[in-house]
Amino acid sequence: MKHWMNWPNFVVLEKRTMRAMGGGVSFREALEARLDIVKPSCQNVEDFIRQHPPQFSPHVQELISKLHARKREVYLVSGGFRSIIEPSAKALNIPATNVFANRLKFYFNGDYAGFDETQPTSSSGGKSIVARIIKKEHGHKMLVVVGDGATDMEAVPPANAFIGYGGNVVRESVKEKAAWFVTDFRDLIQALDS
Repeated sequence: MKHWMNWPNFVVLEKRTMRAMGGGVSFREALEARLDIVKPSCQNVEDFIRQHPPQFSPHVQELISKLHARKREVYLVSGGFRSIIEPSAKALNIPATNVFANRLKFYFNGDYAGFDETQPTSSSGGKSIVARIIKKEHGHKMLVVVGDGATDMEAVPPANAFIGYGGNVVRESVKEKAAWFVTDFRDLIQALDS
């Protein structure tokens, strides 16, 4: 893999990243520090997407298909990057308007220019902000979040419920705090079918 590091700034930025990982700075500052180290170009992102096609957890495609068949809207909310997430959303038939994620910015020549700090997912508590937006702008009275991390749990409230998912990695704090925790999406499919 090609190194994207800007070596003269690496030591200073690495200290900021370490502080961020230890909770010493906000999510946005941590995101900025990591991106300042990597400085991904538009070409780097395109290469990554081409070399890493979407891979899904077992049965998630079936679950989303069943939700769509029941006329339920599905949203993808992530602290990751929209340009990398959109191919997955497309494969899952989730419209781009239902994707909430960070946006990378590039100069006209394709060099990294930063990230869009106006995206709610770029800040601490961003998933909670997105849940509020989804409920308000789309008129949903009931919003259920399925996720594997603490930031997913933080979306409740305003989301009405949280289902912890441990099919890829089990985070003990999520498992302990989730009212319902599954490791296989078939459990959710069975609940929908019953």
